[in-house]
Amino acid sequence: MNEARFCTAGILGRGLLEGLAATWRLRVESEDNWLRFQREGKSVILVLWHEQLLPLVPQVRDTGTVALVSRHRDGEYIARVIERMGLGTVRGSSTHGGFQGLRGLIRAAREGHNLALTPDGPRGPARSFKPGALLVAQLTGLPIVPMAAGASAAWHIESWDRFMVPCPFAVVRVAYGEPCWVGRDAGRETRELISQKLGAELNALADRLAAPASAAVAL
Repeated sequence: MNEARFCTAGILGRGLLEGLAATWRLRVESEDNWLRFQREGKSVILVLWHEQLLPLVPQVRDTGTVALVSRHRDGEYIARVIERMGLGTVRGSSTHGGFQGLRGLIRAAREGHNLALTPDGPRGPARSFKPGALLVAQLTGLPIVPMAAGASAAWHIESWDRFMVPCPFAVVRVAYGEPCWVGRDAGRETRELISQKLGAELNALADRLAAPASAAVAL
């Protein structure tokens, strides 16, 4: 029964997301911060806040990107949708299946895939940059590229992250930050400083992309 429910959710979710995204008026900034690596056949680690997952998934579909998704039941629904959008998935998180998730990400990186991580997922606190992405970057040598989105009008689900759903025909703005590397010999203190820097950059991008006159409705 659960398998049928998950499968149906994946099919319907993909259709709804593709239909909604087709109405958005997309504005993309600094896309070359990660596309230049793609042109050179190199992979990156994309980091984004969990709340902005919906508008950002279509930006990386069919790019050989593998996303880390929680092993919770809610994560299963997300995994089924994004897999049908052309992304690969690795299951795990910082709280459940962390080692398996890390091993899967390293394997995916060695196979030449981009990685996508939500450093505040799966349960928050919202916009708190957890160190997992830095450990992956340190072990793989891949650069971390922040990405963020904003919408001229959006709904926000009453969840821990106020999950954003851009309204039909909204202007959706996407921006990519500068790539950041984590040295092999970076210690805990250095990683903490990088976490703070990347968290601040993601917040700055998100705040700038959110139009001052945007409409937000809680669901």
